[in-house]
Amino acid sequence: MATRRGVLTGAFFALLALAAVAPMLTGVAKFPQWLEIVLGGLMSGVLYSLVALGLVLIFKASGVFNFAQGAMVLFAALCLVRLMERMPFVVALALVLAIMVALAWLVERLVLRPLVNQEGIVLFMATLGVAYFLDGFGQLAMGSDVYTLDVGMPKEPKILFESTFEGGILVSTEDVIAALIAAVLVAALAFFFQKTATGRALRAVADDHQAAQSIGIPLNRIWVIVWSVAGLVALVAGVVWGSKLGVQFSLQQVALKALPVVILGGFTSIPGAIVGGLIIGLGEKLSEVYVGPFFGGGIENWFAYVLALVFLLFRPEGLFGERHIDRV
Repeated sequence: MATRRGVLTGAFFALLALAAVAPMLTGVAKFPQWLEIVLGGLMSGVLYSLVALGLVLIFKASGVFNFAQGAMVLFAALCLVRLMERMPFVVALALVLAIMVALAWLVERLVLRPLVNQEGIVLFMATLGVAYFLDGFGQLAMGSDVYTLDVGMPKEPKILFESTFEGGILVSTEDVIAALIAAVLVAALAFFFQKTATGRALRAVADDHQAAQSIGIPLNRIWVIVWSVAGLVALVAGVVWGSKLGVQFSLQQVALKALPVVILGGFTSIPGAIVGGLIIGLGEKLSEVYVGPFFGGGIENWFAYVLALVFLLFRPEGLFGERHIDRV
């Protein structure tokens, strides 16, 4: 625990050092601009954490990385935007949630149940197949156009603290609302896993499948629940990112940005997904603005993956992951 706190503290202070030193190196030391970048990075980080939570939940319950999480985000957003053409938003949202629960049941019944106790790579390839199926089925059933998803979130940015700072601080209202929605869902999921009987059962399954089954915890039902929760996370992420970027097939690439988040925080840690998302969101914004000019820009696109590579080399279990020691 002490080592874990040390790593987390070191990463946090290294990020603060980058935030403090980079503006002076580039000659840009205006506090309002710095604060705008920090807030934007933290809000992006919360959204990354939201997608990463879906990966962590399924990995905790089944021990497999769910490559289909990005496809689930896209599929949920596609279903919502097409259903909203025929019915009100609230009704469409409820119907899509039912669709994602039904999808979870089908995945457990048709994919996971026949592969119980198989190697992890077998389950990973199964989720890869689910991802390509959702891509193809979504395109076949709902088209491949770029759709505008309007859920009522304001698009106009606002200027805050004009009386305090010269020019004020420009904040995207849509990003603030999206970050608040993501934060509420993250907090609710953390409470669910820590304080409820079902959450404790999920954690027991994550620790040892066979031991959980031996005390009467139904593994199949647990997998349906966790895939349903991951479907809920995918739906919320699809609504948020679809509203920001439009519903298009590149939306599933958001899940690829969540992969460095879970590598950084640890594949089995919900707090790690939250902290990892904040670090990557903040780090990529700061590096793009203050370090990017030295390299011609574009750092924001690959910063997260380089940071994940560094962690794989020196701490592959992540900030909050358990260190595995094999005794010979």
